[in-house]
Amino acid sequence: MRTGVGTVVLAATAALIASAGAAAPAAATVKTWTVRPGGKITAMAGKTTLADTPTGATIPCESSRMSGTLKAGSGLPGAGIGSLTTTVYSLCSAGPFGATVTAHGLPWRLNLTSYDRRTGVARGTISHLQISTAPSFIQCTAVVKGTSGTAPDGVMPVSYTSKTGVLKVLPTGGNLHWYHVHNCAGIIRNGDAATLTVSYAISPRQVIASP
Repeated sequence: MRTGVGTVVLAATAALIASAGAAAPAAATVKTWTVRPGGKITAMAGKTTLADTPTGATIPCESSRMSGTLKAGSGLPGAGIGSLTTTVYSLCSAGPFGATVTAHGLPWRLNLTSYDRRTGVARGTISHLQISTAPSFIQCTAVVKGTSGTAPDGVMPVSYTSKTGVLKVLPTGGNLHWYHVHNCAGIIRNGDAATLTVSYAISPRQVIASP
């Protein structure tokens, strides 16, 4: 029997589709979530560093903390699944001098978007974010947010691991930049990308999954 070219092409296409399906990542965008126990939470972290990525300038803080609430139950939407009503940065510095780092736009919103069943890691964002900085040794002020407007519109990517209870801010995938920069002598520059490096221990530990 002769095998037609079309049959060969169809067979090859089917093999490619099957191969692509087998290689698909375990993490997937999901529509509903389960959170236990939910309710009031606190998030405690040690060293917390705000940076101007292009210049390499940093404002490290010895610690930071957040508090708020998580929705509880199953069948929950990922958008606005958590509300962070308090965010505090402590013992911050710029070089050998002190600095003030202040959260604005509270409550910040925790949103979940994808879940990896193999690792139990959920990913999402913290949004509605704005942070102002003011080193004490010069009249330098700046704001970290998403755009140059006045609204608190910063978004930073996060992951949460149920096994460890750690909420980690991820280095890429957000929109944070420095804006409204005044008298910072080029150490921090208007429009530069900004990063926040920190991992929070969540208490009580939450189990967050997608069914």
